Amino acid sequence: MAEVIRMPKMSDTMEEGVIASWIKKEGDEVSSGDVLAEVETDKATMELESYQDGVLLYIGIKEQESVAVDGVIAIIGEKGEDISGLLKDIESGGSNGASEKKEEAADAPAPAKAEAVDTSGIKATVIRMPKMSDTMEEGVISAWIKKEGDQVEAGDVLAEVETDKATMELEAYEDGTLLHIAIEDGGSVPIDGVIAIIGEAGADWKTLLKAEAAGGAAPAKTEDKPKEESVSAASAAPEAKAVADTPSSSSNGRLKASPLAKKIAQEKGYDLGQIAGSGDGGRIVKKDVEDFKPSQAAPKAEAKAAEAPAFSIPSVVGEEHSVDVKVTQMRKTIAKRLSESKFTAPHFYITMEINMDKAIAARASMNEMSPVKLSFNDMVVKATAAALRQHPDVNVSWNGDVMKKHSHIHIGVAMALPEGLIVPVIRFADNKSLSHISAEVKDFSQKAKNKQLTPDDYTGNTFTISNLGMFGVEDFTAIVNPPDACILAVGGIKETVIVKNGEMKPGNVMKVTLSCDHRAVDGAVGAAFLKTLKGLLEDPVRILI
Repeated sequence: MAEVIRMPKMSDTMEEGVIASWIKKEGDEVSSGDVLAEVETDKATMELESYQDGVLLYIGIKEQESVAVDGVIAIIGEKGEDISGLLKDIESGGSNGASEKKEEAADAPAPAKAEAVDTSGIKATVIRMPKMSDTMEEGVISAWIKKEGDQVEAGDVLAEVETDKATMELEAYEDGTLLHIAIEDGGSVPIDGVIAIIGEAGADWKTLLKAEAAGGAAPAKTEDKPKEESVSAASAAPEAKAVADTPSSSSNGRLKASPLAKKIAQEKGYDLGQIAGSGDGGRIVKKDVEDFKPSQAAPKAEAKAAEAPAFSIPSVVGEEHSVDVKVTQMRKTIAKRLSESKFTAPHFYITMEINMDKAIAARASMNEMSPVKLSFNDMVVKATAAALRQHPDVNVSWNGDVMKKHSHIHIGVAMALPEGLIVPVIRFADNKSLSHISAEVKDFSQKAKNKQLTPDDYTGNTFTISNLGMFGVEDFTAIVNPPDACILAVGGIKETVIVKNGEMKPGNVMKVTLSCDHRAVDGAVGAAFLKTLKGLLEDPVRILI
């Protein structure tokens, strides 16, 4: 009888897997223990084995596609077995809701189609809310500068609009009368929503508004205006500019000009400082630039040229280019787990400097005899394990109503991979020698690069160490790695001046920062642990006792 193969839960945090590649194909004979596919989880790429003999009758997930835990990925059965009924059950199980919605939609009466209203004879334009930022979804009318019945010209500020980024000025693109204001001060409107109507005095704006509401408005005629100034109802989005960035012609002497005026002035090569504004508050509008005669301001320009040498700003030409990179399962899990840790666990941080002079000398001496080359990180792991043995209140996990206090010491060592971060675990670190720890860390590093780590390799940690010293980082703070209550961030060793007994001497200092979940570990407990760690590293012989 055919059996459905589902996505297994391959790690404690796995929620979905990606089929990296199929080893078997449809129609292949498979035996129990054969590898069916390679699956990318949040931790590593793992092999999916078959638990039965038979023929691979059906593959439901293509390579590079993801499927949730317990989701159907394949069917194995006897050769020639009819699995149509099984496939039908699988399909119906995932589409019942959709079918019901379709049936409901089919039963529901179709909405009556609104009759199109002829607005071609109405000489007015609908002003809509423009998209003023990349993330804007709606805008709030902070204040109307113009009122109903006011005459407006292209470039005049109609209103101030509050977006999700800043308060912006909403400008008109055409001349006319502000016939109707649809949104009062303080009201919000989504992008492309109607906010006003501008047109000829006496134009039937009410009919135009009704047509907009019915969704059947025909475009207004624009043949009576020059081609370059005509604006259709669909494209009449006024230009916007941040108030904070707009020059003002008030007492501070800064210029105030509409974006359209600035654009025309730039095209004509005019200096806006030489043009008098006729708009609100002395604002320079399009008409002022068009009426400006450069010869009138020539003496002023010559005087300015004499004051300071001219500087020609070079134009830089480049191409903007971005690529969407698919997020790996590992990266998704890192984002989820660390976000939960950061925003649910109240973090606090303790930083301490450690004199590493004796540790440097001890490492050099030990490496003369050690079967594997010892690193400073190996010494930190060993010293941390010894310090945890003396401070068991740091070797804990927060678990809601229960706090687990561990008698064993399993230290996770964070390792960076191109796909993200993995934390292999040195088990019973306090009982292992430095050479044992060093060999194990090197083995984990190679396995991580080759994606050969098993769940046993990266689960069960009670404390974590993250070391960025090899990248030249002096100090940093790390996010607690659940289920641990603490993580130690280790910086690089820096040669500096050390004051000892009133004398300045050269020395080597390393900074470490302990991040703690305040629900489980208090400040005094964390500080006492760091003090012990400092003593062990400043006199490494004590680690071996």
